[in-house]
Amino acid sequence: MEQNNHPALSREDKRTLGLSSLGGALEFYDFVIFVFYAKLISELFFPSTLSPFWALLNTYGIFAAGYFFRPLGGIIMAHFGDLVGRKRLFTLSILLMALPTLCIGIMPTYETVGYVAPLLLLFMRILQGIAIGGEIPAAWTFVSEHVHEKRIGFANGLLTSGLSLGILLGALMSLFISTQFSQQEVQDWAWRIPFILGGIFGFITLYLRSYLKETPVFKAMQQRKELSKQLPVKQVLAQHKTATVLGMIFTWFLTGCVLVLILSMPTLLTTTFGFERADAFKMQSAAIVMQMVGCISAGLLADKFGGWRTMSMGVILVAIISSIFFYSLGQQTDHVIFFLYMLVGLCSGTVGIVSYMMVKMFPAQIRFTGISFSYNVAYAIAGGLTFPLVQWLSLFSSVGAIYYIWMICIFTLIATLMFKYKFETQHHKI
Repeated sequence: MEQNNHPALSREDKRTLGLSSLGGALEFYDFVIFVFYAKLISELFFPSTLSPFWALLNTYGIFAAGYFFRPLGGIIMAHFGDLVGRKRLFTLSILLMALPTLCIGIMPTYETVGYVAPLLLLFMRILQGIAIGGEIPAAWTFVSEHVHEKRIGFANGLLTSGLSLGILLGALMSLFISTQFSQQEVQDWAWRIPFILGGIFGFITLYLRSYLKETPVFKAMQQRKELSKQLPVKQVLAQHKTATVLGMIFTWFLTGCVLVLILSMPTLLTTTFGFERADAFKMQSAAIVMQMVGCISAGLLADKFGGWRTMSMGVILVAIISSIFFYSLGQQTDHVIFFLYMLVGLCSGTVGIVSYMMVKMFPAQIRFTGISFSYNVAYAIAGGLTFPLVQWLSLFSSVGAIYYIWMICIFTLIATLMFKYKFETQHHKI
């Protein structure tokens, strides 16, 4: 049955969305939990003779390796996803994330095996980077090709909110460990618990995903022998340059909203504006929840009003509300700041339709590869440059981060207008 041109989700659709969102949340949890224990890992996996600064720098370098290998993993997995099927690669990505996460939780430290420990850690992060590079584009492609075309926005918004949930789960798990165990217990063994649980939950999700079916779109292409005859990435770069560039700009917007407005905010609040760590964590948690709500809301609005209208309004609101929030820091009461930050989180949920926009831009034959290339290359570049740029801007102002957000919003608005005229009215059939 259809109501207001929005068909109800079938039982199969709901199961697909539920398992995809759950898998995305757990996989993103596995990827980010590392950063919550970076300082401790630097002490356990590097020699004690190394200065704390260099040990922590090496640890962050190993964390960054996960980002650097995202494009490679995404392109390789997307290549086979466009040729042999979405489901197989969607399942493989969970395995490649769950296994190294579990291994990090049980592997020996430097005290036991010496320099083998950091090398093993680096290898595990490389596998995680390959996995996350394939998982997110695979999930966006998978759910978009399962649901009715009028529900693609909601499906992608729900899935992206699951990624935010993964960040929240990581933060809550680290809080739980710190309150339930002494500092010595955490140092000795309790730090392993989040990684072991992440690996176990990943294998459970892997089993549940075995019940998912290949997308109807891919099956139809197989039957009609319409699968790409040449390298999908070659086809993307040769024939879909505009879509690729726009996809990278939209991904840049996504990284800014996640890295600047969510992940780095507790550091700014505590170091520059004197907030207590506990209060900063509560604000961050509330903002993440609101971002999840915003992702789903943006998806529903995109289904109803179209991608370019929803994205344009969301980008403008991000710029306005973020400006009010940043310039209120140190000027308003904590309650007002808390409320404004929740609004920032809600508006930043516009990132929930970034994948909706990319799905509309790439034809089915190379969709997985197109999304994966745009997303992973842009995320690797932006992920590596965002924090240094924000830090440099902060030399000129305590709220220098807002200048970076303004720049992203301007470029994203331009990209959204280009999307409207080139893709919104004549998008590729899903």
